[in-house]
Amino acid sequence: MTFTEQLRHARALNHSMLCVGLDPEPSKFPTAWHANPHKIFDFCAAIVDACADLAVAFKPQIAYFAAHGAEAQLSALIEHIRRVAPHVPVILDVKRGDIGSTAEQYAIEAFERYGADALTLSPYMGQDSIAPYLKYHGKGAFLLCRTSNPGGDDLQNLRLKSPSHEPKLYEHIAHLAQHEWNTNQQLGLVVGATYPSELKRVREIAPTLPLLIPGIGAQGGDAMSTVKAAWVDESVPVVISSSRAILYASRASDFAAQSRAVAAQTRQLLEDCLSQVVAEQNKA
Repeated sequence: MTFTEQLRHARALNHSMLCVGLDPEPSKFPTAWHANPHKIFDFCAAIVDACADLAVAFKPQIAYFAAHGAEAQLSALIEHIRRVAPHVPVILDVKRGDIGSTAEQYAIEAFERYGADALTLSPYMGQDSIAPYLKYHGKGAFLLCRTSNPGGDDLQNLRLKSPSHEPKLYEHIAHLAQHEWNTNQQLGLVVGATYPSELKRVREIAPTLPLLIPGIGAQGGDAMSTVKAAWVDESVPVVISSSRAILYASRASDFAAQSRAVAAQTRQLLEDCLSQVVAEQNKA
């Protein structure tokens, strides 16, 4: 299956839009493993086991592993996901963005070394920095578009000069991803839940692209506004990511069960919002 097909399949099986972000910080681990980077795999694997039937994707953030020299634990974690949740795709959160020759090496890292199904990319060096990833048939790539951090305004909201109109930079990125850059039909966009009006605008520009949406949970994005702005229908994947709120629900020995409880609650909240959105669409 292509990455987009994997997302549709995972949604059909798990009835979920929830992506569980895996951002392991040893200083926040349960008391028995506190500040022990050698327990990164054990911690993340326990979360995966607890949430395997709740997630539409798992999203390891590579910096949290590399900072502790835990790349081998990341490889083992992705292999573990393949065993216990083979229907759930892996999005490697790397946010790479470099010239073509270097991008080729990063693509090997993500898709051959780690075996990820998709990754996140920065588009700001242009199409030739994206092209090497799209040579991998069926693999996905999410381009940073309108991110959830406040500093995104510094560049993403700038207006561009063009003969016919003045799109904002994030709008131009959405247009490129929907059209001329999407050579393998597996591009998606990263758009923060903390900016629902911009999320709605991105969906208008890119009606068929998967959206990876961080910003709910610890960052405070509103679930209903997010689902309403992003949802088209079951054919267009919506992947709503939560990391810290799920990972660090408890520091006791029952941390995995508590993480599952938060993930289940979040998934249900999103599905309840979707039911309302679909009902409104049907009325219209």
